[in-house]
Amino acid sequence: MDYSDFRGITTLLVVIAFLAVVWWAYSRKRQQRFDTAANSIFDADEEKVHSASVKEVDK
Repeated sequence: MDYSDFRGITTLLVVIAFLAVVWWAYSRKRQQRFDTAANSIFDADEEKVHSASVKEVDK
């Protein structure tokens, strides 16, 4: 076993890990959770967000 075998095995493991993360992120079980997180920025009251940002700038 030489260095090129190690690189090949490492590349294979990284590809498998990448595919596992992609499968996890796009699974139907998590779709509602991720949609809720993505749209949470639009749920905040605009006036509340604006006043909080103005207070932060005034500090």
